Amino acid sequence: MFDPHAVRALFPALAQEVAGRPAVFFDGPGGTQVPRSVIEAIAGYLAHSNANTHGAFATSRRTDETIAAAHQAMADLLGCAPEETVFGPNMTTLTFALSRAIGRDLGPGDEIVVTRLDHDANVAPWRALEERGVGIREVDVDVEDCTLDMADLAAKVNERTRLVAVGYASNSVGTINDAARAVELARGVGALSFVDAVHYAPHGPIDVRALGCDFLACSVYKFFGPHIGVLYGKAEHLERLRPYKVRPASDAGPDRWMTGTQNHEGLAGVTAAVDYLASLGGGAAGGRRAALVAAMTAIKAYERTLSEQLISGLLRVPGLTFYGIREPERFAWRTPTVSLRLEGRAPRELAEALGERGVFAWDGNYYALSLSERLGVEPLGGMVRIGLAHYNTAEEVDYLLEVLGGLG
Repeated sequence: MFDPHAVRALFPALAQEVAGRPAVFFDGPGGTQVPRSVIEAIAGYLAHSNANTHGAFATSRRTDETIAAAHQAMADLLGCAPEETVFGPNMTTLTFALSRAIGRDLGPGDEIVVTRLDHDANVAPWRALEERGVGIREVDVDVEDCTLDMADLAAKVNERTRLVAVGYASNSVGTINDAARAVELARGVGALSFVDAVHYAPHGPIDVRALGCDFLACSVYKFFGPHIGVLYGKAEHLERLRPYKVRPASDAGPDRWMTGTQNHEGLAGVTAAVDYLASLGGGAAGGRRAALVAAMTAIKAYERTLSEQLISGLLRVPGLTFYGIREPERFAWRTPTVSLRLEGRAPRELAEALGERGVFAWDGNYYALSLSERLGVEPLGGMVRIGLAHYNTAEEVDYLLEVLGGLG
């Protein structure tokens, strides 16, 4: 059984207090807190290895080693080869870079499929290709449970489809999509597939080989690390496509995709974040990859118990509107992230009231603009999002429910 109390002492931020009691960090979908080992790795790089790459001196060589270690760490987390991992400032920037490269080969008559459930970072970069005459087809959602309409997805993928962009999980309402089916549909018509795994990555194991996708993106600051984006791409695509880059930059992959000087101290933190997760694997045999799969599987099981406690309690709060999957038997298809509205309180007002009582939660649309519009809540200030991570506890959930009950 996973014990959150055993890891909480590793996160300095969790010791903060508001109004005389420990702060409750339910803001994880916007960026998780980080363990001390990540902070120390970043500081250690700046103290002992701070230099640019490929120099003929010690600190530069250590920087090269830091970058190589981060590629290997992400390869272990995602189940791919190190050269299939690309780093950048964030997932949004990387996706725009990829869309521009893919767009070189697209034009009128070509189509890209996006969804109304996604964060706009997996919509706007593809919509930008409308400038080239590319058609964009948008898959609808079921507003009753905020799930992707898979029949609509199947109907919108056709012989003109060149790429299907889908989220692994919704950052707004926690829905886990059938990404494997979306990849299969894309492959069936010879199209590429792009999976946004930013929200899913902190909550379960990822195996890009088993998923079969052509590209997958995530953000390290969403799984206990620094502000770094990561793009997985099949080697054949990273070598074939032509990224925009400066002339002296390497033509070798994945360097050709990593424009400019990278955030080297952040990459030191990437390796430390992955090592932190691996340390939760309970000594699994088979190296870091096996430890990561064991850790993320245990985290997923623990977070499901939190989801059951949280959602069952929320559904009993008078005047509360709940968005997303609510039946326990379907919780394999959701993360512990929920969105809600409380009668008589605007989302910002409710978030402020929670914050004054030490509960940190986001309000608005969280950049999942298409979903907020589809649910009809965008003109009303959106929703309030409660997002749990493995360092959260049942006691914190109880406190949230108590506070909401008093605010209703």
